[in-house]
Amino acid sequence: MQSGLIMPAMPKKPTSNSTPRTRSRPSPSKRPKRTSASKPRQSTRQRSKKPSTSRWARVRWRLFQVGLVLSALVVVWMIYLNAVLRDRFEGQRFAVAARVYSEAQELYVGAPISADQMQQLLETLGYRLGPTASHPGRYSRNGQTLAVYSRGFEFWDRQEPAQRLVMDFNQGSLSQLRQVNGDPVLHARLDPLYLGQVYPGSKEERVLMPLDAVPSELIAGLLAVEDREFYQHWGVSISGVARALVANVRAGGVSQGGSTLTQQLVKNLYLTPDRSLWRKANEALMAVLMEWHYSKEDILETYINEVYIGQQGQMAVHGFGLGAQFFFGAPLQSLGTHQHALLVGLIRGPSFYNPRRNPERALARRNLVLDIWLDQGVIDAQTHQAARQQPLDVSRVPGQANHHAFMDMVRRQLATGYRREDLLAEGLSIFTTLDPIAQAEVERLAPQRLQQLEQGYGLEANALETAVVVSRPTTGDVIALIGGRNPDVVGFNRALDARRPVGSMLKPAVFLAALEAGYTLATPINDDTVSVVGADGQLWQPRNFDRVSHGSPLLIDALANSYNQATARLGMEVGLPEVFGVIERLGVNSRLPAVPSVMLGAHGLPPLEMAQFYQTLANNGFYSPMNAIRAVTHPSQGVLQRYEMRAEQRFDPELIYLLNDALHEVTLSGTGRRLQALLPRDWWMAGKTGTTDDNRDSWFAGHSGDRQVLVWIGRDNNAPTPLTGSSGALPLWADIMAALRPVQDRRTHPARIAFATVNSQGAGVAEACAEARLLPFVSGTEPTQHSRCNAAPDDPEEAPASFWERLFSRGS
Repeated sequence: MQSGLIMPAMPKKPTSNSTPRTRSRPSPSKRPKRTSASKPRQSTRQRSKKPSTSRWARVRWRLFQVGLVLSALVVVWMIYLNAVLRDRFEGQRFAVAARVYSEAQELYVGAPISADQMQQLLETLGYRLGPTASHPGRYSRNGQTLAVYSRGFEFWDRQEPAQRLVMDFNQGSLSQLRQVNGDPVLHARLDPLYLGQVYPGSKEERVLMPLDAVPSELIAGLLAVEDREFYQHWGVSISGVARALVANVRAGGVSQGGSTLTQQLVKNLYLTPDRSLWRKANEALMAVLMEWHYSKEDILETYINEVYIGQQGQMAVHGFGLGAQFFFGAPLQSLGTHQHALLVGLIRGPSFYNPRRNPERALARRNLVLDIWLDQGVIDAQTHQAARQQPLDVSRVPGQANHHAFMDMVRRQLATGYRREDLLAEGLSIFTTLDPIAQAEVERLAPQRLQQLEQGYGLEANALETAVVVSRPTTGDVIALIGGRNPDVVGFNRALDARRPVGSMLKPAVFLAALEAGYTLATPINDDTVSVVGADGQLWQPRNFDRVSHGSPLLIDALANSYNQATARLGMEVGLPEVFGVIERLGVNSRLPAVPSVMLGAHGLPPLEMAQFYQTLANNGFYSPMNAIRAVTHPSQGVLQRYEMRAEQRFDPELIYLLNDALHEVTLSGTGRRLQALLPRDWWMAGKTGTTDDNRDSWFAGHSGDRQVLVWIGRDNNAPTPLTGSSGALPLWADIMAALRPVQDRRTHPARIAFATVNSQGAGVAEACAEARLLPFVSGTEPTQHSRCNAAPDDPEEAPASFWERLFSRGS
């Protein structure tokens, strides 16, 4: 048996001595052979009991290990989710691009605006016409009287309240401004026009609203529809899911959602919109974490600013603040109950319930929300009935304008002080100088005039292009700007980037340099042909436009008639360095080649730079940089920067007065005399025409009252046109001025200005002489030579002729 094998026992014969012991245990050698049928079962169970117990123990141990690992993974995952949650919620929650606004319309007695212009402005701002101005954003009109319920606005300098105003207009100006009860109002402002994001193309946009600025009715209504237990749950509400299911069955549609506001906010801020258990689990976990870390008010405010409620092209509309402007063209605080209900109703399906595309669905959804509000006690029965009877009241177009050329100027000015990433994310508000009325008039008039010119001169349609800059002479504020005939097209901004030869537009610098050198308006200037050899040996021989020499006109007439030969000779006499110095001081920053032909405009400059040149002349010799921005504000830090007016005196006011008098003569008897037939004769105007070789460019710049306008017209391909400055740009300039109706202030003169009458030779004559003309002079520079009527000037060094000399000299 040592081998471990069991051998069958051999039978033995019993002996007499062998007496069996019935109770004794047989030895192994004597045990009977066991068959399979005779094996004891108890022994088998005993042998299998120990291995089974150890197997289950190992399974439990494995399960414990797996559970421990999974628990660790869940903890690690929650730590990660917590980090993700807090990183954004405690950092910059929203990347809000800077929003750009126009200048606000100032309301005061005497404001130069007509009833028609006011109505046009109100329509542009999104106000709606009705029988009465009963709500903010509404107005009514009766003849020359408009009643307006303003919407109020938080400007960079102060909060403008919403108020009901009555405005009477007479002869194109605001004659009375009062409240509904008749009390006079000294001053008020309408809300500005929203111009758009500073950088277009953003995928989403919102107007951040602090919770205390959101109407309480809207907050209560939001919670009644989306999350009634918001202030009781910890992020997830089981009862809310069940209640929503019952409510939806009763309503026959989706009237309530099962997710809490916190879950919706988590999904919108952090998760993808896909429907999966994994996403739902993450949503629940993060909702609990959010409720653990942050207050209910913080969560609610973030939701109100994040909720998605609409789409405009590629841009998503987020938040009730922007939704109010997008759908109603009004700030959130000015909306009514029926409008609040529509905003809340849109949360369930912004595209499906879009009120512009699906008004019937939107109306049904809004009314369902109103019914819920009544049932939940948010509104009373009277308010409920009145709100259901209201139309959708959606504005025709989103509350935004598109003035691409002006926005281009704003972006370039901001780029000097702000980083692009800050302008795309910090939620800044940019308040600009744009006047919506002036901008609308320029955009309307420019294509009309170009079409008339093309038809009148037999040019093909759309052959001409234009650039226009409108500004205030005293501040340099640009109030309107276009870079082409079609302002809606985004592309080449001719006002800022087109460098076109300026023709005679630089001539005032030559004459101003001469005045600084001691010349007067009565100094005769030789207009004979002139030849100048340049440093490169090239011969420059400018000719007058009419190819005729005009003798020796007075300086004022040489500028008024834009004589090239007289200007070139004068510039060479004064000196090129002096002329170029004046050009630079007037505001031209571009590098100009130091050649004589620049005096006659052979070099190209952008229209905006040329407008800066004339801005200094219109501002009595004070240089104020052309400006498009009033202020920049931050949603939490307030005013970041105010663009105060900067003025630097660069010329004596007496000399600028003389030069402007010569530019005024341009509009009376010179190349701009056509204005006398196009505009009121009692307007004081000063300006200058400009025409380049082959009439490729037509320019006119000038000022009248409180407005300065510069106009350029030409072809993009630089081909010749039949237009001069007086036949092309000047008529459009007149159109714009007629529409803007500049305020004609009383014109005064500096104390050191004296007046004297002179004749065509510049000699002093008596006022009674037929050829006498009154000219201004700096005191002490009046003519020293005097002449009798229709006679040559006397030589002050010679004694008067005797009788005999006069007698015998008659025949000579």
